Amino acid sequence: MTDLKTNYDAHKISESLVIDGDLTKPVWQNAKKSGRFVDMASGSPGFYDTRMACVWNNSHLYAAFWIEEPFLDAKLTKRDDIIFQENDIELFIDGGDCYYELEINALGTIYEVMFIWRDAYKKGSRFDVPEFDILDKQAYSFGGDFDRQPESFWDGTHPRGTRWAFRDWDFPGLEVGVQLQGTLNDHSDVDQGWTVEIALPWSGMKWLSDGRSLPPQNGDVWGIFFGRFQKLMNAGQEVSPHPAWVLKPHGKYDTHQPEQFPKVRFLDT
Repeated sequence: MTDLKTNYDAHKISESLVIDGDLTKPVWQNAKKSGRFVDMASGSPGFYDTRMACVWNNSHLYAAFWIEEPFLDAKLTKRDDIIFQENDIELFIDGGDCYYELEINALGTIYEVMFIWRDAYKKGSRFDVPEFDILDKQAYSFGGDFDRQPESFWDGTHPRGTRWAFRDWDFPGLEVGVQLQGTLNDHSDVDQGWTVEIALPWSGMKWLSDGRSLPPQNGDVWGIFFGRFQKLMNAGQEVSPHPAWVLKPHGKYDTHQPEQFPKVRFLDT
């Protein structure tokens, strides 16, 4: 059972999963499904129902999302399009001096970014490698979400400062599956929603392990964000910012707070 220091217990499974978005598989039917996602800032219940589950084995971390969506809508198809402009689900993994962001829309289009805190990115550090060459990879300076007012325009408001954002970094071996329960981009009917299934190999997490065992040991705790952004229209106008519903609230409208990510405990039973 989840204790007060953790927000979700991920149990170990013996089998490997075929990633196709089908959450009627016995493993997901038996997995511990989360409660309804809540508003990221206030903690009030999300307008539409969203839930997640997470399991793991020696080779992969697996995550699943159940997303209530009466009007399925997605148009972006190019990898690394700015998916959060549409309805999406999001998963972040905290790696201490870095963190990873994954976004997926109902078409299964993927957006990925690896963020490295600039105070950890120094000459001779573990990040001083060709894979993270800020010139060759055209890295962006990033200060955070919705907090760049005139006094914090360059640095954001996070006490740790800015990050380097590597938008062309791809998680090795990532698999994503999406299934729709309704008709995409046809608002003449009411849809049930969509489901998402994700597989992330432990072998691809060397930058995110932060000295932890890969795969985890029984009882290890990682910070992993599970969320959803929803594009809503009101009187012909797009609601801005898009509502954000998450497993655990951050207290402010900013996903890029790794210290606020839910604590996931890995159990080998």
